[in-house]
Parts: sequence; C-alpha cells; structure tokens
Amino acid sequence: MELDLDESSLAIGRIERALSRIEKALANASTRTSPSIAEPAADQSALKAEVAAVIGERDRLIAEADRG
Repeated sequence: MELDLDESSLAIGRIERALSRIEKALANASTRTSPSIAEPAADQSALKAEVAAVIGERDRLIAEADRG
C-alpha cells in the first residue's frame, strides 16, 4: 500500500493543531494566578488526550510509511 499524500497531509495538519492546543494550554496554565482544585486535573486530562492523539497520528504515519 502506497502512502497517500492527501491523508498524510491531513494527519500532519491534525498533529500541528493538537500541538498548538497543547502549547496554548501550557501557556494558559503558566499565566493562571489562582487555579481551582478541579482545573489542574481537567487541564492535565485534556493535555494527556492531546498528547495521545499526536502520538497516535505519528504512529499511523510511520505505519503507512513502512507499508509504502
């Protein structure tokens, strides 16, 4: 199976957007003055989900490249 460039471009776009969201969340967390107790847990959970999404997209691209 050949690596589909359109699908790869879309995957790279998803990775870039997820990294941008991670960067924004980290910047917001560093400027927050008095977070509530629940906010850090929710933020951490959201960041973990974004990181997992990035890793999943990366792994999918690598698998496609190996097959192509």
